[in-house]
Amino acid sequence: MPFHQPDELRYYTFDSLDYEGITHAVFTRHGGVSPHPWMSLNVGGLVGDDPLRVTENRKRCFQVMGLLPETMYDVWQVHGSEVICAESPRPINVPHPRADIILTDRPGVTLFMRFADCVPVLLFDPQKRVVGLAHAGWLGTVKRTASAAIEAMQSKYGSRPADIVAAIGPSIAAHHYQVGLEVVDQVQAAFGADSKGLLASLNGDNQGMYFDLWAANRLILEQCGVRQIELAGECSACHTDDWFSHRAEHGLTGRFGVLIGLSS
Repeated sequence: MPFHQPDELRYYTFDSLDYEGITHAVFTRHGGVSPHPWMSLNVGGLVGDDPLRVTENRKRCFQVMGLLPETMYDVWQVHGSEVICAESPRPINVPHPRADIILTDRPGVTLFMRFADCVPVLLFDPQKRVVGLAHAGWLGTVKRTASAAIEAMQSKYGSRPADIVAAIGPSIAAHHYQVGLEVVDQVQAAFGADSKGLLASLNGDNQGMYFDLWAANRLILEQCGVRQIELAGECSACHTDDWFSHRAEHGLTGRFGVLIGLSS
């Protein structure tokens, strides 16, 4: 996952998404205008930061990629599995739809989401020329949000899972992600026997269980028939110098941005 820093702003990209005609980036927290505790490239509008600073930070993300902010399509992320198929950018005066998956086959539409421990899943079908972006925390993972994205690519655009390239972005790693019994129960209900490989305990019982979001989302994609999956392997809680982490920073933090789009 190469690192890029053309100026103060820096971002990462996936080797597997290095196709002509596609732009994508996972932005670190560097290169923005927000002060502590959102320092500095916070793109989250609901974490207490000044909206004007958030707008400037988002603008910087788009500009460094050679994109116009007006091409953005974003959503109100609600930890679900609803899908939006974007035909054009979201007009600024139109309310955000509630969804955790955005897909498009339209050049000039840039999909954009915000993260701080939850899993970004970037998708690209080079045959049908479709891109997608999904947001999966623990709840989105047990709801199989990544699966809903793949199914929508199949039904809406005629994608074949074997053609789809998937990338799992920076997010909280299992060793930092202790969960309660209510989460353990839902993971076991959602994954059945496979849950044994997704949950680990330091004490040999259900106390102190840790949930592997990376492995879970990889498993979901593989079960859908996706074979090309790249994992960033970057833990947001380990590396708060680069990433915002809701868990590690006790909720007093920002959100980093992820974008993907087709060039015109």
